[in-house]
Amino acid sequence: MSTDDQTNTCSFHMSGALPAGGDHLGGTFGQSPTLDSWYPQRLRVELLHRNGVDADPLGADFDYAAAFATIDFTTLKSDIKRLLTTSVDWWPADYGNYGPQMIRMAWHAAGTYRIADGRGGAGTAMQRFAPIGSWWDNGNTDKSRRLLQPIKHQYGNALSWADLMVLTGNCSLELMGLPTYGFGGGRLDAWEPDDGTWWGPEVWNPHAVASPDEMVSRDERWHGQNGDAGYDLQSPLAASHQALIYVNPEGPYSNGDPLGSARDIRITFTRMAMNDEETVALIAGGHAFGKSHGQVPASDIGPSPEKAPIESMGLGWHNPVGTGSAEHTSTNGIEGSWTPNPTQWDNTYLENLFAYDYEQTKSPAGALQWTPTDSEAPKTPDAHVPGQMNPLMMMTSDIALKVDPEYRAICERFLADFDLFTLAFSKAWYKLTHRDMGPKHRYLGPEVTIADDLLWQDPLPDAAGSSLDEADVAALKEAVFATGLSVSDLVYTAFSAASTYRDSDKRGGANGARLALSPQKDWAVNRRTVPVIDALRNVQAAFTATSGGRKVSLADLIVLAGSAAVEQAARAAGSDASVPFTPGRVDTTQELTDIEMFEWLRPIADGFRNFVSERFEEFAPGVAPEAAFLDKANLFTFTAPEWTVLHAGLRVLGSNWDGSDVGVLTDHVGALTTDFLVNLTDTDLIWTKDDETAMTFTGRVQATGEARWRASRNDLVFGSNAQLRSIADAYAGSDGQERFVREFIRVWSKVMMLDRYDVKGHKRYGAMAA
Repeated sequence: MSTDDQTNTCSFHMSGALPAGGDHLGGTFGQSPTLDSWYPQRLRVELLHRNGVDADPLGADFDYAAAFATIDFTTLKSDIKRLLTTSVDWWPADYGNYGPQMIRMAWHAAGTYRIADGRGGAGTAMQRFAPIGSWWDNGNTDKSRRLLQPIKHQYGNALSWADLMVLTGNCSLELMGLPTYGFGGGRLDAWEPDDGTWWGPEVWNPHAVASPDEMVSRDERWHGQNGDAGYDLQSPLAASHQALIYVNPEGPYSNGDPLGSARDIRITFTRMAMNDEETVALIAGGHAFGKSHGQVPASDIGPSPEKAPIESMGLGWHNPVGTGSAEHTSTNGIEGSWTPNPTQWDNTYLENLFAYDYEQTKSPAGALQWTPTDSEAPKTPDAHVPGQMNPLMMMTSDIALKVDPEYRAICERFLADFDLFTLAFSKAWYKLTHRDMGPKHRYLGPEVTIADDLLWQDPLPDAAGSSLDEADVAALKEAVFATGLSVSDLVYTAFSAASTYRDSDKRGGANGARLALSPQKDWAVNRRTVPVIDALRNVQAAFTATSGGRKVSLADLIVLAGSAAVEQAARAAGSDASVPFTPGRVDTTQELTDIEMFEWLRPIADGFRNFVSERFEEFAPGVAPEAAFLDKANLFTFTAPEWTVLHAGLRVLGSNWDGSDVGVLTDHVGALTTDFLVNLTDTDLIWTKDDETAMTFTGRVQATGEARWRASRNDLVFGSNAQLRSIADAYAGSDGQERFVREFIRVWSKVMMLDRYDVKGHKRYGAMAA
């Protein structure tokens, strides 16, 4: 008997009690209920620190671009293609080819992308983690990734999971006859789940569905009824249901309504930045391959990977019927293939869709699907049973392409011109799998040399002329200050240019000077920048006229002017600090700017500029401005200290969108002091809301009632939230000024450089310029 089993006779313990007291262990670290269980409405500032360097086993110094460059790319693709046709017993390949299921894996990895906030996509291989990896629509993608593990281990950290998954999709298409449009590597894996992205309002109801991984009610995310004029999906969502990638293949509410399905498809794919032609190409092209699996009812399938027992080792959806795989496989419940040649790129999907009439039927799993009414229609070979032929299958979402007039017209063009269809699918697949990667400077590998710039890549022209030198920079600073523009105006304009950046899909930023183009120049929040840009254009023209052929881009000048203003503000606060400046930005054109796609970057709130749209409550019912502010900080890749420092600095520099004094808690506007934090945490003040909207507040001296300051919710959060207040205290102390200036300049420079993927050494998600 071990000593732990012996009776403890200490007078402080009962017989058989645990060493620390008590008769049983009630819970452990991280076990529910947690802080969020008690205070579900709290601002989760700690989310800013997820997927940081401490979670990365490769460390901050790992250079993924350099590691990726060591791969023999031709050999890698050969290894992948060899694996695709080498079936294994524990998960046999349909038709002896894993290509179709790998296409689905890559498609579903990329298909989470949404244009509204740029989140989702294949860029960090989030499909490996919950919730995405355990969504019902991702059933059995865990098997695809497990099949790829030998390739991943062979190439090690030189090949990320994110790149491997997308490249395997490309190799699968090529193996089956589709000429792909290209491949860019450079995706760096995340190392922990994303529990900050909002995937919808639905909460699991155990009385409605057997598992949280199954599709839940769609009612909360949709406004209006399918077919009504006001029918729409909540932003920033793209999928029609929780736990789906796109739409319910059985139709809205599984009702088998093709026209209703077409409406859902159009809204969903538009939210993923796809137009009608790209939508048809992706659906018709993707369904040219493989089959759907529906041999066993969902109620008989085991839990998802996240809920599976520990001995399942990360695999889920255990199927107890037969072998649980091969001819017994069940995934989304629909059974069958769309074509007679499921491993060959051809046009038979569209040919079959339009050549025959279809009627509704049920799969063995009970899912609604469609089959040809003509008994002479082609059959498709069984994926595993030799000699067995099965009827063709279509989903409600397939019939939608036939009954919707716009989709039908596109299908008919593709039917008449297979080469056109091939190119359209190849380009749409390329967009699907690269949409979240940002500018082409991030792309790695030998297949990124695509000659044309695609509009969805937000292309920038090549830099013209030589780079600015130190003398040029000094002369330009002097010229900027000679305009009489204020520190506040210069800082506000530079920040506004950079503020559109979002790390989710690497879009936006100051490079390109799109602040001076539509639609950004027309946004209300940018109204203050218009006269500043006009003045800076005059500086730009004067420099060009007198510099002997040297040029400065407007994009560079905007950033340089703002940075010079920060230097002046630091001097006004007693610090002789310099702000780093890296030239090389270029000016793009209106023709290279997709106005519709850039409209998605227009803010309805921006806490840094104290901007909240007049229609914020209409656009974001139930969302507090400070929650939208946290979202913005996350898109900037900020830590909580960075968020606090930048906000506090912008406030004392007077960088409100309307020039108001709300949140400008200083008597020395334009000096880079800690005044905002000092006055925000002043215990002699009491804050009261100005009206029942509780959007603005007045700070009064408690002893006299004198109104001292005004502030917004985006200001008060740095004093009301315990985590942010602790950071505010660190800078508001008597020893905080020097550190504050140093950190503000560092964070300012970070914001100005977030989009500079053209600069060697830029390491956002591992990609680096050559």
